[in-house]
Amino acid sequence: MHIGFAGLGKLGLPIALAIESKGHTVVGYDPAEGPREMLRTRRLAFREAGADALLADTRIEMLSLEETVRRSEIIFVTIQTPHEPRFEGVTRLPDETRDFDYAALRAGVADLSAAVEAVGEDRIVVVVSTVLPGTIRREIKPLLGPHSRLCYNPFFISMGDAIKDFLNPEFVLFGVDDDRSADVAEAFYRTIHGAPFRRTTLEEAEVTKVLYNTFISTKIAFANTAMEICHHVPNADVDVVMHVLRESRGRIISGKYFSAGMGDGGACHPRDNIALSHLSANLGLSYDWFRCVMEQRERQTEWLADLIEAHRHGRDIVILGRSFKPESNMVTGSPAVLLENILRERGLAVRAWDPHVDTTAPPEGGPFCYFIGTRHPEFQRWAFAPGSVVLDPWRYVEAPADVTVVPIGRGRALSS
Repeated sequence: MHIGFAGLGKLGLPIALAIESKGHTVVGYDPAEGPREMLRTRRLAFREAGADALLADTRIEMLSLEETVRRSEIIFVTIQTPHEPRFEGVTRLPDETRDFDYAALRAGVADLSAAVEAVGEDRIVVVVSTVLPGTIRREIKPLLGPHSRLCYNPFFISMGDAIKDFLNPEFVLFGVDDDRSADVAEAFYRTIHGAPFRRTTLEEAEVTKVLYNTFISTKIAFANTAMEICHHVPNADVDVVMHVLRESRGRIISGKYFSAGMGDGGACHPRDNIALSHLSANLGLSYDWFRCVMEQRERQTEWLADLIEAHRHGRDIVILGRSFKPESNMVTGSPAVLLENILRERGLAVRAWDPHVDTTAPPEGGPFCYFIGTRHPEFQRWAFAPGSVVLDPWRYVEAPADVTVVPIGRGRALSS
């Protein structure tokens, strides 16, 4: 295929070389002189594993933007969305926070769209740049003319290993705005590797990209907290501790416990975090990670209580499920019980019922404002009272037409 690039810097040029190595014809445009000089001298101005051999044989051409469009079927937009130095983590955390700077991306996309319209033929425009959720639809799509077929395809690469990471990814994340363009892009990626091609909405791709990065930050912060504990505790070696934790591939290093719903519970998790918060204070750790975890759990439960209040519209509140996990009768540490207590603190009347815990009959009458506190299979097709609303943090309830189900975590659909 004929592949174009708008932006041939530290990300664009290595990826262009990787694509060319798979037999595709690659051309590109960049207003800076640096990429042109690197292609002329066959030397990168930065370190990139595997680039030297590919540069030695490259036939990538630097063209005008319009000529790049004319000679390309797919055009990757690899334009930076920088932050100011004070937002890059090299200085103390500022009191204010700020979005990325999209000025260069907007200008580049506007110029690219004008070139596409000048050519007068459809082109697939694949934006790669990291953005916050909502940006592509709000900031970028309005800049594109009718011949630009938009897609959002953020990469998961580390600088210095961009070529290797692009050619051997865990998956391809592809935010779709045009199904036919996504079909063409998927066929292109099949010539590169056999990794899964994950189609999402534009917004789901934006959320996934930034959460992927911050989850890595979360893992590192957790490991560094373990290091502090072991530094204070006699006969404790953090490398031994982390090695053992890494061997838990059934629960810790796996997809388990990685779905959205309510906070964790049971006889171990909440109490252990609270006890470790006590240990953090006694050891004088630099940050109480464990209290932070418990505060997130509590604040999220308060947010669920807010949703109940917003949706009840005078209906009585019924929490279905009290145990801390499905098909269990244990209520120790249950987030559903925490939710019930928070609602009662607000002066609200709440009825809670669990088929694995209670011997009484479920609440009768209605209509009710139901909240699914435990993901028991019995509640998937429960006989909800007509006219009721069901708040479902597990997104699994199937209800008749006379019952309104609110699947928590699924944003409302936006028109294109």
